[in-house]
Amino acid sequence: MPGRNLPAMRKALCAILLTFAAPLAAHAQSADLVLCDRLAADPSDPDKPADVKGVAEIASADVATAIKFCKTAAGASRRAMFELGRAYAANRQTAEAMAAWRKAADKGSSAAMVELGVLYGTGSGVARDEAQARKLFEKAAQAGNPRGVSNLAALGGAGGAAPADPARARELLGKAAETNAEAQYQLGLMLASGDGGQKDDVAARALFEKAAAQNHPGALERMGAFAQEGRGGPKDAAAAKAYYERAAALGDEDAKKALERIRCPYAIKNKQGQLVTTLCF
Repeated sequence: MPGRNLPAMRKALCAILLTFAAPLAAHAQSADLVLCDRLAADPSDPDKPADVKGVAEIASADVATAIKFCKTAAGASRRAMFELGRAYAANRQTAEAMAAWRKAADKGSSAAMVELGVLYGTGSGVARDEAQARKLFEKAAQAGNPRGVSNLAALGGAGGAAPADPARARELLGKAAETNAEAQYQLGLMLASGDGGQKDDVAARALFEKAAAQNHPGALERMGAFAQEGRGGPKDAAAAKAYYERAAALGDEDAKKALERIRCPYAIKNKQGQLVTTLCF
């Protein structure tokens, strides 16, 4: 009888509704995260997806919106929790920023560890504690965060007694450079300058090439310079210009200047050695 099948029909209907509701809820959550990323992602955060560009600084007009969406997404995403901390920091809510970063760091966010380390290292919003800053930077560095590596290398010991250790920075960057473009770029710079060990232009160029393949602006600019000068590999003017153009399109100022020098290679100076004009093609 139709009446006897009503409970079964209700169960089936509920099952169908739940089947559709779950993806919709997940979509709503992901939409919050997408908006959070768009407004507050850190370009140097290793947790950041490759297709998310990130912002160096959160625009003042976007702060309130970033807090809103990041707060919603933070429950299911350590990246969103870290970005919520960035939004609070941009709004000068240091206590709230620290609380968000602590939660994100507890979940494994190396970017949050770095930000907390900076606060402890500078004494911003918290009592200065270089030992705690070192601990946080080291943990971030071991997780492969390039900023953790560079900050750890720059940080002296208690009271500033111990010098920075570029050799240790090389070691830590070597681990991070297996997968991270920023680490590849930073290690390439150290190898190119001989900082922390032997100078090696060939290895530096190989690292810049890896990072450039991931559209790292600084690495693209360095590949342009290395190709132009023939450092660590063949000299190739056409390739150099192409690298500079890609870097310039991403906003790299050094690459823009390099392109201008290529376009205007001859400089005319007065007797005092001051630039008068340039000859351009």
